[in-house]
Amino acid sequence: MDLGLKDKVALITGAGSQVGFGKGIAMTLAREGCDIVACDKDIEGAKKTAADVKALGRKAVALKMDITKTAEVKKAVDAVLKDFGKIDILINNAGVGTQPKPFVATTEEEWDTNINVNLRGTMIVTKAVLPHMIERKSGKIVNLSSTAGLSGMSTGGVYGAAKAGIVIFTAALAKELDEVGINVNCMAPGLGATNFHRASNFPPEYINKFVKEMAAAGRTTTPEEIGNVAAFLVSDVSKNITGQCIRVSGLM
Repeated sequence: MDLGLKDKVALITGAGSQVGFGKGIAMTLAREGCDIVACDKDIEGAKKTAADVKALGRKAVALKMDITKTAEVKKAVDAVLKDFGKIDILINNAGVGTQPKPFVATTEEEWDTNINVNLRGTMIVTKAVLPHMIERKSGKIVNLSSTAGLSGMSTGGVYGAAKAGIVIFTAALAKELDEVGINVNCMAPGLGATNFHRASNFPPEYINKFVKEMAAAGRTTTPEEIGNVAAFLVSDVSKNITGQCIRVSGLM
């Protein structure tokens, strides 16, 4: 099936981790014919992703982007529009987690981290890209939420609240932009077969017990699986799907 993605330009945040969802999405979209803008705070990781995309014969660029910094995001988006002339696809993948703990033990700093990166960061990048998409009356946006944002997670209330905000932001924005031809959807991955938990400094005992148990049960979500769903959501064949949150979590 032709997804109609050839020569589309996709900007992907959080694309630096070489075992992350962002990299999986970037490689899948590149195989479908997209040119890729790999954005990450880790510019060296983003450069590796861009290099792998180029190896597939597609154009790619790596840009340093801290999604919590409005000026930095705007500078990056302006650079993309100058170099590529357009942004057809926005994947708001970048996110962070804090160590799981009972809510009464959480700090306001942890609240700020989860909300500023996961929710506010998604809004900052979207606001930077949207004027261009609205002017062209065309665009696809996919936000990354989490199953924790749909059904809650014990000792993960703050993270889940931020991710739940993304679900409602997606639905509201989809209604706002439907008449101008822009689709907005989100994905809610389950436990990922990525480096997310280590990068977020989760306790080793949590990783060793919970993550390994879930992996053994075959219930982790791979970057390739996320990439496949993302490709569908940003394709021509899904033009009548908007405002939805797709759970990609196996049995979770």
